[in-house]
Amino acid sequence: MRRFYTIGFLLLVIFDTLAQLSFKFAGEHALPLEFSSSWLVRVFGEPWIYGALAGYVGAFFAWMTLLKHAPIGPAFAASHLEIVTVMVCSYVLFDENIAWPQVAGAFCIFSGIVCLAFGKERDASSIESAYERSDFSGTLGSSNVEKV
Repeated sequence: MRRFYTIGFLLLVIFDTLAQLSFKFAGEHALPLEFSSSWLVRVFGEPWIYGALAGYVGAFFAWMTLLKHAPIGPAFAASHLEIVTVMVCSYVLFDENIAWPQVAGAFCIFSGIVCLAFGKERDASSIESAYERSDFSGTLGSSNVEKV
């Protein structure tokens, strides 16, 4: 199951990052911004807009699949990794500046995801061991309540 989560979150981050970077590329190629039909034709003539659409569709299906199987807390936190990947890719591809507040924010996002992931692992193992020590292990389906 861990492999499923790893691949799923990796796909989610890749699709989200693709969508954001494709919108940036499409926006740069669609300049100057104007409210006209020729601008719309220019936007939809750019292949990057379809990359953005593919990214959002892929992210949607990856997210829905993950939500079906993964715990919601770590899943929601991990879905925000795309903020960090977009920041790093923007630095490389668009020569955008990264200041200390962005680095600190990326560190906080990553740290929060790690804390939630380890917290969920510990919670799951403590629930499992508590179940094994309880009177309920092996008696599922039978009732211990006296009938009136």
